[in-house]
Amino acid sequence: SPSQPVLPVLVLACDRSTVRRCLDKLLRYRPSERRFPVIVSQDCGHAETARVIESYGQAVAHIRQPDLSDIPVPPEHRKFQGYYKIARHYRWALGQVFRVFRYRAAIVVEDDLEVAPDFFEYFQALFPVLQGDSSLWCVSAWNDNGKEQMVDPSQAELLYRTDFFPGLGWLLLAELWDELEPKWPKAFWDDWMRQPEQRRGRSCVRPEVSRTMTFGRKGVSHGQFFDQYLKFIKLNDRFVPFTRLDLSYLRKDEYDGRFFLPRVYAAPEVKVEELQGNRRRELGAVRLQYRGREAFKAFAKALGIMDDLKSGVPRGGYHGIVSFVYRGRRVYLAPPQDWTGYDPSWS
Repeated sequence: SPSQPVLPVLVLACDRSTVRRCLDKLLRYRPSERRFPVIVSQDCGHAETARVIESYGQAVAHIRQPDLSDIPVPPEHRKFQGYYKIARHYRWALGQVFRVFRYRAAIVVEDDLEVAPDFFEYFQALFPVLQGDSSLWCVSAWNDNGKEQMVDPSQAELLYRTDFFPGLGWLLLAELWDELEPKWPKAFWDDWMRQPEQRRGRSCVRPEVSRTMTFGRKGVSHGQFFDQYLKFIKLNDRFVPFTRLDLSYLRKDEYDGRFFLPRVYAAPEVKVEELQGNRRRELGAVRLQYRGREAFKAFAKALGIMDDLKSGVPRGGYHGIVSFVYRGRRVYLAPPQDWTGYDPSWS
């Protein structure tokens, strides 16, 4: 029934026997085996990891990527072979979920993610939101700027629209796979998702406080962001009954017209020095305005949020605005109100 959708969780695994940590939490928190079947898709043929997955018996379905061959890559990409194999595995595993098992939607996680107690509640509540709004193309459990001191845990129920594809625990519909599968890339699938040709002006939903955290320092990216950012991400620990909340504020007309954009541009503007000096505390939520790529990157670095841009979109950004907490106060790092869109040359 619509209120009880079947949302399979697809776990992409390879050679980490620590997939046990991921699976233990998924199985501990899932409210129903029937409504949230867990499918573990394993690449790499790693025997020890396979034994760990098999040890769960009927609690999870274990499928294996049949093609373990090396992939011919350009000479300059030889060191990126792992990224090509990941993209191939994603394509195969999502094909199994949507073409073989014929599910209408799927929650995608990787084997190095630990989920929050309300992970399933979150996705169950947001599934109809995603279905009913063509301006959305995913729901993510992840806040890219979700470090402990940069979020407000007292607002664990707060959700945002974001133009940045976050991944790291995300829900997609079968219709989106119909669109993406024919042009699925050979490598770097997540950055490919962030290109304008794929995003097509659509947004994702993301939480104030992440519903996943990653414990996987070892991987193809060799811990690129792990020590600086990822290991500090706050995992939500307070159960929010999302299915009982009114989430209509996330509809694009409501969000842009009444909920988010008016709130941002009504916030008083401050200078970065005033934030760093902890001045003008009486103002409450404030806005720091940037013009241009260099200003954005300088402010992001100064305040400790992620400063990289993908196809011009900042992590966690919506209409160019990044919302975060700095020294206990809400800050909106925002372009001028006459913002006209992202510049893909900002990267």
